Amino acid sequence: MGLLLVGVGWWVARLEDWHSYAPAGGQSGAEATGTLTEKPSGLIRWLTTVDHKDVGLLYGVFALVSFAWGGIAVLLMRTELVTPPVDLLGANFYNALMTTHGITMLFLFGTPILASISNYLIPLLIGADDMAFPRINAIAFWLLPPAALLIWGGVLLGPFVGDVSGAQTAWTMYPPLSVEQANPGVDLMLLGLHLSGVSATMGAINFIATIIAERGEDVGWENLDLFSWTVLVQSGQILFSFPLLGSALVMLLLDRNFGTAFFAVEGGGPLLWQHLFWFFGHPEVYILVLPPMGLVSLILPRFAGRKLFGFKFVVYSTLALGVLSFGVWAHHMFATGIDPRVRASFMAVSIAIAVPSAVKTFNWITTMWNGRVRLTAPMLFCVGFVANFIVGGVTGVFEAAIPVDLVLHDTYHVVAHFHYVIMGGIAFAVFAAVYYWFPLYTGRWYQRTLAKWHFWLSMVGTNVTFFPMILLGYGGMPRRYAGYDLTVGPAAYFADLHQVATLGVYLLALGQLVFLWNVVQSWLEGPRVEDPDPWSLEEDGLKTKEWAWFERKVETALADGGESGEEE
Repeated sequence: MGLLLVGVGWWVARLEDWHSYAPAGGQSGAEATGTLTEKPSGLIRWLTTVDHKDVGLLYGVFALVSFAWGGIAVLLMRTELVTPPVDLLGANFYNALMTTHGITMLFLFGTPILASISNYLIPLLIGADDMAFPRINAIAFWLLPPAALLIWGGVLLGPFVGDVSGAQTAWTMYPPLSVEQANPGVDLMLLGLHLSGVSATMGAINFIATIIAERGEDVGWENLDLFSWTVLVQSGQILFSFPLLGSALVMLLLDRNFGTAFFAVEGGGPLLWQHLFWFFGHPEVYILVLPPMGLVSLILPRFAGRKLFGFKFVVYSTLALGVLSFGVWAHHMFATGIDPRVRASFMAVSIAIAVPSAVKTFNWITTMWNGRVRLTAPMLFCVGFVANFIVGGVTGVFEAAIPVDLVLHDTYHVVAHFHYVIMGGIAFAVFAAVYYWFPLYTGRWYQRTLAKWHFWLSMVGTNVTFFPMILLGYGGMPRRYAGYDLTVGPAAYFADLHQVATLGVYLLALGQLVFLWNVVQSWLEGPRVEDPDPWSLEEDGLKTKEWAWFERKVETALADGGESGEEE
């Protein structure tokens, strides 16, 4: 891996012009004469492109494939949990699915889908021609497919290679289990995670350079859009947290394969891994949630007919979350026996970090208050984000209190809290963004009725899935178990709640199938967008730069003889 990175660095250093789209070695004849060249067509275009919009679409397709992988895994897991005995998948395969689901959704769906939206839109939002380093941008994406194959390698190779199977470490990879598990699938997963971290770090450097150095002359810090603000803070968090994760992964690989003792009892101890992992792991939650907060802060006011209430305070709260997220990692370790004084300080910061999130929530609600609300699909998903985020945030405050956490630690209450934020929050903001900018990147309209079906199936499915898990946590149901005992607690209590949660998962899956059909069918055959201001933002003074770019694109297409009428 080190030799590969050195080779990539040597090759990158030889490139003379980062912003040139010609092959390395000089300008093309077309560039030298000041004319533009056509992009190559077909597969060659997608394999060689450095256009930020194309790279954004590549990230999006990759993220959707990963979302499908993680979603199928969780459907199988929830089906196993319909009945108490482990009678469908087997405990080992269940554990492998649980591990691949968690790592896929966090590292191969969550971060890439946000990179997709950021790549496509940030240069348009800030008036830049492209990302600061287009080739690095493309390299950052192309590291992800091999990372995914490595992460999924154990599951993919298991049926064909006898000694290999899916990693069964959970996404936290706690030693000594992750060290003593003699399975090459674990090594493949660790290498894939390391590669995905390199990709995320390269992307973060690029976003920071782009937002700081490539803004248009009329875009200052005082009027930089909130999505760009959140991506800037997110990128700073990635620079401080992902290299630490990479170092910890290397130490874990050395323990597994070279007999070192970084996380052995006679060495650093298993708690060292927890400190290193959660110093990355809790900022990772905000790495995933800050850009969706920025999306909601950008999209929601457009359909409330007024500017975002308290713009500066939303920016300040974003910066506060970026800083405070590095000071709360040990609240994941309240049950490990750490010094009570240290534990109390982490409890205080964990409760305090709820304040910046509450500032954003109240600003979103106040923006809608007495506004001219239009319940389009993007707005519905923004409102759903706010509702789900409140549930996820309040349950998180409960867990930040040491006495409550000691009771609820490692139960389904933690699963519910986390998924209300991840699925109920992050995914909803991403869906809002997809529908809001669908006319911009396709030039067509989606089916509005199907989009609303997607929202209601997702909203109902999210709450039917995860609210029973809150009750399961209060009942004492441990997480990560493939089976459960009906003799614990009230009769059939666990079984009933698991069955309701499984019904919710199937509703969620149905909603995502509706989404997939709507996006693909509308992209291919949807009616063309005639109005360069499709959401009527101009009348409220809320039109942003990307829609001005879209207007120029539409006018150019019409001037060149493009189609202007709707296609049914």
